[in-house]
Amino acid sequence: MSDDTPGPVEIIDTPIKLVYRFMPGRAASRFLRGIEQGKILGQRCPSCRKVYVPPRGACAACGVATDEEVQLGDKGTVTTFCVVNVPFYGQKIEIPYVSATILLDGADIGLMHLIQEVAATDVHMGMRVEAVWCDPADRKPTLESILHFRPTGEPDAPFDSYREYV
Repeated sequence: MSDDTPGPVEIIDTPIKLVYRFMPGRAASRFLRGIEQGKILGQRCPSCRKVYVPPRGACAACGVATDEEVQLGDKGTVTTFCVVNVPFYGQKIEIPYVSATILLDGADIGLMHLIQEVAATDVHMGMRVEAVWCDPADRKPTLESILHFRPTGEPDAPFDSYREYV
């Protein structure tokens, strides 16, 4: 090998794009149409009575169909969260921002969404939050119709009320 042989390639930039289509099915379609109308819809398991939001069409624990629809409010409790400090290509929100799992009142499954209108350092487990919806004319069947969640100002939920969802 001669001294003018290039060394190994250590890094390259390669633009990558992933396009996919999601087939939501009946349960998720009802959920997304509800979001478009400003409603959060879940489904209750007829056996264990757990409420799934978003609904899945079947209970993960019991394996039975879930067809009882339940309308929930748009308030809940932060059960877990992550403060994001890493910039990325195409980002639309200012860093740091908070992604959280929110246990909506009456639900048994947490919903992932953004927490805003509060400093990232002030977000904590047990914080009570509410949805901030986009203008009704701009709503579509997507979770982007909920812009983010913000603190309600209510006292924190006691840990025992969400300990099984952490």
